Amino acid sequence: MPTSVLPETGLPVPEKSRMSPRSILLWAAVALLGAVAWGVLALARGERISAVWLVVAALGSYAIAYRFYSRFIARRVLRPDDSRATPAERLEDGVDFHPTDRRVLLGHHFAAIAGAGPLVGPVLAAQMGYLPGTLWIVAGVIFAGAVQDMVVLFLSMRRDGTSLGQMAREEIGRAGGTAALIAVFAIMIILLGVLALVVVNALAHSPWGTFSVAMTVPIALFMGFWLHRIRPGRVVETSLIGVALLLLAIAGGSWVQNSSLAGAFTLSPTTLVFCLIGYGFVASVLPVWMLLAPRDYLSTFMKIGTIALLAVGVVVAAPVLRADAVSDFATSGTGPVFAGSLFPFLFITIACGALSGFHALVASGTTPKLIQKESQVRLIGYGAMLMESFVAIMALIAAATLEPGLYYAMNAPAGLLGTTAQSASHAVAGLGFTISPDQLTQAARAVEEQTLIARSGGAPTLAVGMSEIFSGIFGGTALKAFWYHFAIMFEALFILTTVDAGTRVGRFMLQDMLGNLWKPIGRVKWKPGIWLCSGLVVAAWGYFLHSGATDPLGGINQLFPLFGIANQLLAAIALAVCTTVLIKSGRLRWAWVTGAPLAWVVAITFTAGWQKIFSDDPKVGFFAQRTRYADAFDAGQVLPPAKTLDDMHTVVTNSTVDGVLIALFLLLVAVVIGNAAVVCVRAVRAPGGLPLTEAPYVESRIAAAPEPAEPLAKVRT
Repeated sequence: MPTSVLPETGLPVPEKSRMSPRSILLWAAVALLGAVAWGVLALARGERISAVWLVVAALGSYAIAYRFYSRFIARRVLRPDDSRATPAERLEDGVDFHPTDRRVLLGHHFAAIAGAGPLVGPVLAAQMGYLPGTLWIVAGVIFAGAVQDMVVLFLSMRRDGTSLGQMAREEIGRAGGTAALIAVFAIMIILLGVLALVVVNALAHSPWGTFSVAMTVPIALFMGFWLHRIRPGRVVETSLIGVALLLLAIAGGSWVQNSSLAGAFTLSPTTLVFCLIGYGFVASVLPVWMLLAPRDYLSTFMKIGTIALLAVGVVVAAPVLRADAVSDFATSGTGPVFAGSLFPFLFITIACGALSGFHALVASGTTPKLIQKESQVRLIGYGAMLMESFVAIMALIAAATLEPGLYYAMNAPAGLLGTTAQSASHAVAGLGFTISPDQLTQAARAVEEQTLIARSGGAPTLAVGMSEIFSGIFGGTALKAFWYHFAIMFEALFILTTVDAGTRVGRFMLQDMLGNLWKPIGRVKWKPGIWLCSGLVVAAWGYFLHSGATDPLGGINQLFPLFGIANQLLAAIALAVCTTVLIKSGRLRWAWVTGAPLAWVVAITFTAGWQKIFSDDPKVGFFAQRTRYADAFDAGQVLPPAKTLDDMHTVVTNSTVDGVLIALFLLLVAVVIGNAAVVCVRAVRAPGGLPLTEAPYVESRIAAAPEPAEPLAKVRT
């Protein structure tokens, strides 16, 4: 392909390739179909519309974004060079650095980033209507989330797979870098603890889910050895075997649940906590090809398969969206599911699927150490995030197609709903919706649950919504309970992959941090450092997880309210690092690519943080909540969710800690952004620019892989 030279860098860049008439017609049709779908959603005024329009609008937008915008970023902004050896090739050690087939790596990366967020956040945000969430999920991923993931992955890959915090220290400076290291690591521990708690809650006392999820570990080990020792390079063959074994494990879980073995796989929350801690440590220290990458790749088949099946169900059944396009709660800020107005709290509640800082940890953790060729950052970074965004759209559809009365009966707090069907029905009527006690009882009986009242957190609501859609196509109402429990198991499997990958990322980060103090511990090949840092990371999130599993108001439950804002503050740090590096590398004209989403995420996170600290509403402000419960405690009153005066004291402590931590995180991120701004101004003014910390160029010896769109004819099967 002919090339030209960019005057600001002197580097060659491919010329724009002309599209054929067939391609022009194809993409024009995609754009037209997507525009029609968006028009239907925008012009709906009170009438019920089919959920199919949401699917069409999202898929059309994703296709255009990947084809044009991600290609623009790759070619004009990042300019990957496949003749340059990646860290996976130069530093291959068989443990952390290992050139990995792009399909396997895509599966690993998607599984690692797609945790609880895209499943739970959109379900909770449905209280504000389906339209605001849809707009943020689609626009957010195209212009912010996928951009962040792709750029961070590229920059980390160019720096030997360096973690986000260490990149900030090296590119921004000591003050901002130190603040970033502290903030990133502390926030990551909170995120891992919250994600692990969701897994524990999903698998507790569920033999089907526990058996099926547990079996993915030996299956992944088998796949790892099969692909790298027994039949090297046979990706398709390994995939087929792994999927067949996974389907057997899922079917076996259903059989185990109704057999004499059920007791062996019916585990308490405490037991599951120790199982997760042990698994997280093992997954962090074993060679990445042996367990982590194949298990995540295997999980991706389950994730993508289920979401694709759900999309087919939506298209075939064409369920109507029963939620309002924009609810009254969006403007009043008095929603029962979570308090706060649409801006900024919708953009905090829906993170994964639109923009998530946790993704930057994975993109600067395991993935850059496994990528074969630089050009693959587009497929893996941008493409995987689009896949996750579609998961979020399907979760939003599952919630929005439920009867609003059932939705609020499941997601409103127990203190409002009470404990009986009668009290819940009356409370929902007070919110402006109707559902009878008999309907609530029948809904629970249909999925073989004792009750669905106050099953907050989003996961049960998603499972009910999925069971409604699936049962409408496969098996009718007789299989509704099967699909419900299948969805619960699916959610646990979906989330667990972020815990194991996140633990390994945490180990990398801790090694980078401690390596600044003592060089040997920062060496990725030094096994004592690997074991020590892995143990410290699992001990940190494991402590909060254990406390949360044994105390409804303690441990990670204490930090759960910080999850949304903390996650988006991570995104602010990541985008600040990206913007700084682009400017330092002479790409000032393209700095808006990451600078615009940086400005947006700073606006929403600092607005939300300000309200969480200074709001007079106890449902929003941490310190207002502290004052309310402290006054009640002094008066000898007990307010929900507390059940005793000791619980009241715990709530007061939790509110205080949350308020102080959010203020500390905001201060640290402000230091990072301020330091980054100073560096950017210096870079623009410096005649020769500022030095970068990129690894030196080494020519690659690995043959370039074909583009993902081409037939996989060269892959052995």
